[in-house]
Amino acid sequence: MATTALVDPDTGLTQAQLAARHGLRVAGERPSLVEYSRRLWAYRHFIAAYANAKLVASYSNAKLGQLWQVLTPLTNAAVYYLIFGVVLDQKSIPNFIAYLTTGLFIFNFTQSAVLAGTQSISSNLGLIRALHFPRASLPLSTTVTQFQQLLASMVVLIGIVLVTGEPLTWQWLLLVPALLLQAGFNAGVVLLVARLGSKSSDLKQVMPFIMRTWMYGSGVLYSVSLFERLPGWATTLVQYNPLLVYIELARYSLLEEAPLLNESLTQLWLVAAGWTLVAGIGGFIYFWRGEQEYGRG
Repeated sequence: MATTALVDPDTGLTQAQLAARHGLRVAGERPSLVEYSRRLWAYRHFIAAYANAKLVASYSNAKLGQLWQVLTPLTNAAVYYLIFGVVLDQKSIPNFIAYLTTGLFIFNFTQSAVLAGTQSISSNLGLIRALHFPRASLPLSTTVTQFQQLLASMVVLIGIVLVTGEPLTWQWLLLVPALLLQAGFNAGVVLLVARLGSKSSDLKQVMPFIMRTWMYGSGVLYSVSLFERLPGWATTLVQYNPLLVYIELARYSLLEEAPLLNESLTQLWLVAAGWTLVAGIGGFIYFWRGEQEYGRG
């Protein structure tokens, strides 16, 4: 009786074909953007819990604890007011104390998020290599942490604004959407610098200088009317500076006579929303494209 030789169906197939035949996939393969977004949403509770833990831990070694969330912005405001309010005597700005502190607190929200976000991947390599989860959870938790600190700062800021004589009006409610737009912008920028920081450890040394330059170009410490002395193209460029836009919206919300570089309130809101969409979507896509790289040597 003739015997029939058994032929291995996998014979002659390449490794890629074998993997496809048996349903194998590359470990750490980047999912689709939609699937990645779904997984990230599923980790929203982890992001909130991790952000809260980071906030508590950041003040755990200080005797005054989380009271530093209030003392730090107050101390910064006092120093800058001494220099720019007393020494340089900014008489052209009504209620300079409230004007200055509003700019400082709003700028500090972005600055703190960006500086912390730069190291959000490189400082968590142990966690990244040990567990499988959407890596965007880490920079986004940084943004949430800074937003929590901002809320404490806003309590202090509102107190300063009231004490310095500003009336409480319905216009103050505009501060809420302004801060939410800035938070969306921050999230996108943090995702951007998180990926860049994972590739270059030197970025964390350079970033403080970038943020300091950005601060001087955002009218934080002095009247934005000084930018009108620049050439026309430069003034237009400054008007679209995202941090200047968010600061001006906050000042418009809280202060009665704050000088604005852009007198069109509608344009301010449109530019603010535009920056939030561009930075938020662009930063998310840029970070997602590098998902499979994080944590690898």
